[in-house]
Amino acid sequence: MEMRQYLIDTFAFNDRANRQVLAKLAELPEKDECIRLFSHLVNSQDKWLARIAQYPRDPGMSWWEPLYPLDALEREWSRSLGAWLEFLRGKEEGALFDAVQWVGFDGAHWTAPLKDIALQLNYHSIHHRAQMQSILRTQGLTPDFVDYIGTVYRRLD
Repeated sequence: MEMRQYLIDTFAFNDRANRQVLAKLAELPEKDECIRLFSHLVNSQDKWLARIAQYPRDPGMSWWEPLYPLDALEREWSRSLGAWLEFLRGKEEGALFDAVQWVGFDGAHWTAPLKDIALQLNYHSIHHRAQMQSILRTQGLTPDFVDYIGTVYRRLD
């Protein structure tokens, strides 16, 4: 499998799993922390894309703001994810291994292969989704099964 397809598939997995968690958020008695974490996922995707596009200028965007209302999270997630998928689909396979540059939180200039930024976004999503799943459980809800293996295994009998 080519890296581009792998990244697109990984974004698709995270999309499905994040939407499952998002559907549960409405049932939470205390939603604020999960809304903050889910907004952060949207903002992180937006900020990384802006960092790449605007280099060497710092886009000056926050990782944590804006804080989206619950009824806007699905729309904002779809918009942000769609921008990344369009960006990746527009890249040739070899370009995913090219180094891109950005201005870091410390004002310094940094570089990494584009594929690693896309992977970071997906791994970061898994991290915060796990936090949200824990919050769901703490507040008395049963989280959905969102493990990757659940998307690829098949019963043999």
